[in-house]
Amino acid sequence: MDLDLRKVRYFVAVAEELHFGRAAERLHIAQPVLSRQIRALEDELKVQLFVRDKRATELTSSGRQLLEDARPLLASAGAAQRRATQAARGSRTFTIGFMPGITVTPAVRALTAQYPDLTVELLRTSWVDQTDVLRDGRADVSIVRLPIDQQGLTVRPLFDEQRVAMLPADHRLAGKPVIRIADLAGDHLLQPPDAVPEWRDVAIELREGMTGRLPVFHSVEEKLEHVAIGNGVSVLPLTTASFYSRPDVVAVPIEDIGPNHVCLAWSAARRSRTIHTFAEIAAELWACDTK
Repeated sequence: MDLDLRKVRYFVAVAEELHFGRAAERLHIAQPVLSRQIRALEDELKVQLFVRDKRATELTSSGRQLLEDARPLLASAGAAQRRATQAARGSRTFTIGFMPGITVTPAVRALTAQYPDLTVELLRTSWVDQTDVLRDGRADVSIVRLPIDQQGLTVRPLFDEQRVAMLPADHRLAGKPVIRIADLAGDHLLQPPDAVPEWRDVAIELREGMTGRLPVFHSVEEKLEHVAIGNGVSVLPLTTASFYSRPDVVAVPIEDIGPNHVCLAWSAARRSRTIHTFAEIAAELWACDTK
């Protein structure tokens, strides 16, 4: 049986909203039409995807599994469509995603030296979307900072770098040449705790259940604004800290946490010669830089 991607998209909307009315609005279709499509999908799969009553809509175990599988399926379909559209235009385009603080210019120059007719586009990413751009086809490769969800990806290590604490200039630790992660146990971390597990293990606010909802930061600049006005601290890779240097924020090395791992990632399903070439170029360039 072949899955109807339109029905799968409808299912994902309902699964994310857990409300048929809101999902129908999001999809710009009538709610009865949406309900019929979901029932048709359940009939095709011969499973129940939702438990629905007057008060709530909930996913069944089959629904939860389908949602887990559906997101990468739809992203892969979207990526294939993007690449087919580019091919129809007759353009040879190669898009590289990269995280803040990482300079890709030497690798791009080396790639275009081998492929003079190739148009290289660059896409700045963030912690939130550094692998999404691979799954939905916006980028052919992405230079990522671990940890990431590596499912469906090929990941090749490039280099490691020290992590530093970003503190407001008047912070009690701002003048220290080096600190330990335990020194930050009483501070509020302006990023998901899982991104800095060493802090998570010692944090007083996590131990005492005082955590509030973390604001969503769309850029390093936003995060550093919050650091500067004393809303908390952040832990960043050294190159990112150096790139976004400012007088009211101080970077202090942390001696007892591991480095940040920088890798090149791409979809494991891709068999592109250009991707392979760029991977070799990147590995060689950054290996030379770290010697």
